Amino acid sequence: MSSRTIRAWFWVHKWSSLICTAFLLMLCLTGLPLIFHDEIEAMGADKQTLTATDAPNRSLDEIMAIALADRPGHAGLFMSFDEDRPVVNVTTAPRPDSPETEMTLRSYDLRTGELVGVITDDGVMHFLLQLHTDMFLGLPGMLFLGFMGVLFFVATVSGVVLYAPFMRKLAFGTVRASRSTRVRWLDYHNLLGIVTLAWVSVVGLTGVINTLATPIVQLWQQGELAELTGAYRGLAPIPPGQLGSLHDAVATARQAAPGNWVQFVAFPGGAFSTQHHYAVFLQGDTPLTQKLLTPALIDAQTGDLTAMRPLPWYVQTLLMSQPLHFGDYGGLPLKLLWAVLDLFSIIILGSGLYLWLAKRGMASEARLREIEASVVMGAAE
Repeated sequence: MSSRTIRAWFWVHKWSSLICTAFLLMLCLTGLPLIFHDEIEAMGADKQTLTATDAPNRSLDEIMAIALADRPGHAGLFMSFDEDRPVVNVTTAPRPDSPETEMTLRSYDLRTGELVGVITDDGVMHFLLQLHTDMFLGLPGMLFLGFMGVLFFVATVSGVVLYAPFMRKLAFGTVRASRSTRVRWLDYHNLLGIVTLAWVSVVGLTGVINTLATPIVQLWQQGELAELTGAYRGLAPIPPGQLGSLHDAVATARQAAPGNWVQFVAFPGGAFSTQHHYAVFLQGDTPLTQKLLTPALIDAQTGDLTAMRPLPWYVQTLLMSQPLHFGDYGGLPLKLLWAVLDLFSIIILGSGLYLWLAKRGMASEARLREIEASVVMGAAE
């Protein structure tokens, strides 16, 4: 590389790293416990033991009536189903467009209708998730963290470009222990950066995609969802008291897609449906197809199937990115690997900050000459 090219890459790596380091450290620190959010919540959950009974499952309409009786003045927003026990989870709020802070999530035994749990958003894990997702700033916070993720990816690429010539000069994994502390930490920084390159790229890019969740869902609503339900445009919303059978709507969706399972149901007026439909989101029965959802739009008054089409590629990309970001695809072993690599990333970020602080006393020109000399020597080997 020419001296001018080296200087350009050095400038890109320096400033992209410095701008994003503090926020990336926060994301790595909060992301570490979030990798094990299922396990942590399971340990702290106060799950009521389900009553032993051979009774058949109750109608979803009965469960919904019980849930609304428990929350007078609320309307149904979502209904989801546990995979490992006969439990249905019902989300309600005063209005279909209520903010998340006004929503209540309660779990019921599908056979008896008994309340078996109330999920609240006041725990430590919820605090960490909000800090990790948007820093309590909503969409602006999400987009800001997405930009930090882009800078982190740029810093990673530029770091590889600057480090590549050293691969020809030093054996892979070399740590010059006899040199100064700064040089040793530079070698650790470079080594861990190369080792975690693929993981950092995957987690960084999926994190950026996740920050675009709101615009992606809105794009689907205003595009494909509006196209599929164009015949309902201009009709007045259905009052909550005039909704048709939820149980029949789910049965219609399952009949239209045999072999699929219902992951959740979005009620009319919410973010994932229209003013006139139950949106029944179906999933496959394999680890991959469980993440690829297909919505069946059921007329909320007549119970007829309006449309069923797989989500567009950009929404499927979002759905695939969310579990991949936290290592939710391969069970506990993959989560442990994610945790180790997260710790490595914390060391990389911390060491990068240390190297910058340690070199602040060195003139910029001297630092550039040091890098240029190293690159030239590496290329000559």
